[in-house]
Amino acid sequence: MPDAPFTGPSNGPPGGGNNARNAGPWGTEPLEAYPTEDASDASRTDSREDAGKPQATSSRDVRGDVEVFSAELVEELPPPLPHRPYRTRPRRRALPIFLFLATCASTFLAGACVWVPTAYVQMSIQTGSLMPLRRVLITHWQDGLIYMCCVLAILLTHEMGHFLATVRYGVPSSFPYFLPLPVISVTGTMGAVIGMEGFRANRREIFDIGLAGPLAGLAVAIPILWIGVAKLDFSRPGFGIYQLGDPLLVRFLMDYIQPAGYAAGRGVMQGQLNPYFMAGWVGLLVTGLNMMPVSQLDGGHVIYTLLGKRAHWVARGCLLLAIAYSIYSMQVAYALMIVLIMLVGTDHPPTRDDSVPLGWFRSTIGVICAIAIPVLCFAPRLMVIYP
Repeated sequence: MPDAPFTGPSNGPPGGGNNARNAGPWGTEPLEAYPTEDASDASRTDSREDAGKPQATSSRDVRGDVEVFSAELVEELPPPLPHRPYRTRPRRRALPIFLFLATCASTFLAGACVWVPTAYVQMSIQTGSLMPLRRVLITHWQDGLIYMCCVLAILLTHEMGHFLATVRYGVPSSFPYFLPLPVISVTGTMGAVIGMEGFRANRREIFDIGLAGPLAGLAVAIPILWIGVAKLDFSRPGFGIYQLGDPLLVRFLMDYIQPAGYAAGRGVMQGQLNPYFMAGWVGLLVTGLNMMPVSQLDGGHVIYTLLGKRAHWVARGCLLLAIAYSIYSMQVAYALMIVLIMLVGTDHPPTRDDSVPLGWFRSTIGVICAIAIPVLCFAPRLMVIYP
């Protein structure tokens, strides 16, 4: 705005309105302050006599008028809108509830069938009778119920860690979707997932959302695993069709607790399993896989917030190593997961604001968890199957 003296009246304040009749320039002086055609002849005479005299400059200029008007306008402005809109679409309820109940059934079946549901289903098909399946369910229903409750407690706590973090930051998200895997899997489930609009979260929020799930899940999985290790009995002869692979954390707990008949380096056969140990083992498996620094897994969220776009190279390198290892070790389960990751994409998308600092505390916790959780919870070999 140029700094020039006011030279005449205006038609009213910017924006017009009914106040134009009662207000002078910029709405600060009444129109009665200016001479009109009805003024007396004396006033005209005085004006002609003063025409030759130097006129005094008004003490108010356009700059002052603009400042006053700007101050009034700022006071009348509405408050700024929030950076993200509130969620308007209700969360789906029917599908999450159905999947939860289906996972309850599939995990109960896995536990009641002593974690070989495929064998008993095949026996029932071959004999043309449900008696083999019925007999094992009646005998081991308590193991199935305990295993179901423990596994669902771990998975639910893990996903609720994510869900509550999204609620805290106002990021739209779904209820947890449990993934049942009946009959063909010894675990009865593939875990659980939660959908969210991650592009609405900034760097710090994505870090908290990504890490809240694994930490919450481990807070439940480790006590359950502790009980399971204490209940192991290696004095009984090992039998079964497979031996579970031991994550490093399981090995540490066995060496520390020293269950009955335990000798260093011994693995757990299928016939020696108990529902607490199996549930804790599944909890570690799910957490370890989720913390791999790839795509939009929990570990992918954490490593992206720590390294930014450099995390893309970490994810691609990790994926190549995983492909090479699955081919070398012939781990079919890992190969299936690699295919799913490749379909989703290895690179993590940008957050709403990648410039938000994490701070030294979050950075330290992130580095520790990004390294320690996969190392302690990941089993290099899921299981060794015997003919």
